[in-house]
Amino acid sequence: MQDAEAREFLSRICAGGDGPHDIATAALMLASFDHPGTKLEPFRAHLAELGEAVRNEIAYAANVTQAALGLARIMTTRFGYDGDRTQYDNPENADLMSVIHRRRGLPVALGILYIHAARGAGLEARGLLSPGHFLLMIRASGSDAVLDPFSAGIAMERDQLKGPPLLTVAGKPWESSSLSPVSDIDVLLRLENNIKTRALQVGNVVRAADILSRMVLIAPARAPLWLEWGRLQEANGALGAARASFENCLAKGDDATSNEASLALNSLKRRLN
Repeated sequence: MQDAEAREFLSRICAGGDGPHDIATAALMLASFDHPGTKLEPFRAHLAELGEAVRNEIAYAANVTQAALGLARIMTTRFGYDGDRTQYDNPENADLMSVIHRRRGLPVALGILYIHAARGAGLEARGLLSPGHFLLMIRASGSDAVLDPFSAGIAMERDQLKGPPLLTVAGKPWESSSLSPVSDIDVLLRLENNIKTRALQVGNVVRAADILSRMVLIAPARAPLWLEWGRLQEANGALGAARASFENCLAKGDDATSNEASLALNSLKRRLN
């Protein structure tokens, strides 16, 4: 039943386009595939508690700086969320159930909780395209602030990001021009991609293919996902499924991947014949 509920919810997310969506619940549903039999109600209650706590904390915030400080204070001081610096590559850091339980996670997993809590408090919140890291932007009183959920929610207003790079992540300066908003679907894909990448790093192709099946579930229009899933299915010996994935990739009409998918499909057909 839980697996079916998760698939139904994620299918509705897919049908809703890029969002905004109930992003934390979507991440919770993705995690639930790895926790069969675990009740979702305590996690749902925690998500509701986060939004309510931030809403109460920032009720009288006069500007985005105060709102950002209130959000970070709730997430870090009251609930104890922080980046996992000692076991950064632990797959649990991208599993929202484990992140909620451990109060530690990767930047994107923490960012999803920050986005959820901010939206629950009535703020606009979006993930930002920041390669190698994950940041988010909140908006209040006509101004924006960029937050780093991995570093105690440290915030900078948009005006502070103009001109020379002032934000430093992992020892490297960030240009403000590199901070572009991304869709909720992109954020969820980035979360799952962390798990997939770590599976491939240890040679677990079966696990990586399983994660890709979830990514395709929430973003079936993304041709590159079908191409990669097909390759992993072929590597796992699931040739019929691989063929279907390559055909789905071609059906998306993505010029960037069509040639690769066509070559992969033709090669696979020769194997099948």
